[in-house]
Amino acid sequence: MKRSNKLFGISAIFNSPNEIIHAAKVIADYGYKNFDINTPYPLHGMDKAMKLKPSKLGYITLAFGLSGALFAILFMFWAMSIDYPQVIGGKPFFAFPAFIPVAFEVTVLLATLSTVIGLLTFVFGFPNNKQSLHDTNYMKKVSADKFGAVIYADDQQFSELKVKELFSSLNASSVELIYYFEKESYPIFQPKFLMLLLAVAVVTSGTTYFVLNKLLFMTPFNWMVYQDRLSAQEKSEFFSDNYGARPKVEGTVARGFLPYPFAGQNIPTETLVNPLLPTKEVLKLGENKYLSFCSPCHGNYADGDSRLRGQFPNPPTLHSTRAREFSDGMIYHIVTYGQNVMPAYESQVTREERWAIVNYIRALQRAKNAKESDIKELQMGLLDASK
Repeated sequence: MKRSNKLFGISAIFNSPNEIIHAAKVIADYGYKNFDINTPYPLHGMDKAMKLKPSKLGYITLAFGLSGALFAILFMFWAMSIDYPQVIGGKPFFAFPAFIPVAFEVTVLLATLSTVIGLLTFVFGFPNNKQSLHDTNYMKKVSADKFGAVIYADDQQFSELKVKELFSSLNASSVELIYYFEKESYPIFQPKFLMLLLAVAVVTSGTTYFVLNKLLFMTPFNWMVYQDRLSAQEKSEFFSDNYGARPKVEGTVARGFLPYPFAGQNIPTETLVNPLLPTKEVLKLGENKYLSFCSPCHGNYADGDSRLRGQFPNPPTLHSTRAREFSDGMIYHIVTYGQNVMPAYESQVTREERWAIVNYIRALQRAKNAKESDIKELQMGLLDASK
């Protein structure tokens, strides 16, 4: 690009960081407002020497970050509490702690994007491919190992003679006059250019269609199309019963796994014995799993006071005589395979967790139906602890 005769500014080159810091301070003290300093790396104290005001970029970051947090919280509140309210794991409709990770991520995302975009557009004024400092000896030097200052011609105090004298007094190693580029126009609505765009669009669309709809179904590119497998509910030509999904071989079990002997029975005549002792760790595990999977229907204390607000029928209390007379194995069986409207939790809760839930239910039952001996044991325990 050719340069015009219109002066853009005057630049000066300095050889050391101390010289450029001193030059920036002197230029600012002379009252120049529209000037810039270019260095190959950041210099501490340069903003103070240039008397720069704090950047307003932080306001953009703050505004978009808060907007992201507010949008995420309001959207999740509307989706989970108004449009499609659900009780998940016993949490309330507006489960704010569960919303925090998503709100944090959206906050960081919008704050980061707004900072980068605001920096490049509003602060730096990019894209600017015709910036007059481009392709000058000044820019080549300050991009390598020199330090430079530019005073722009549109500054109110600008005078070519005074600026040269100022840079000379600051012992600049070189001074360069920089001129604007000549304006060039590139008309795009020309028949040749429009035909080129049309040709590119046709070739791209045709190639994409051919590759995705024809080429991938030709040999040898069709090796992923035909595979030795069956899709869901697809008929099998190999087995005589034509079923593709094969049942487990009767009488076989996985290595190291003992199958549940009372599977499929509504009320088994025999039940398993609880293999877990009601230790502190087991009761803590049982409490966590009970509050997550059982409390939405049975209530936090097994009173049958459902927190589902009528979405399902309330179950009976687990403190009734019938429930307390259930064996541990019977409660385990009900948790595993469900009963009446209660679904099975075999796939959601492990075997150990189910036995821990049974122990925790026993603790709730004993606390709700305490005997005189239990009270005496508690008093003796408190007395021993006080000693």
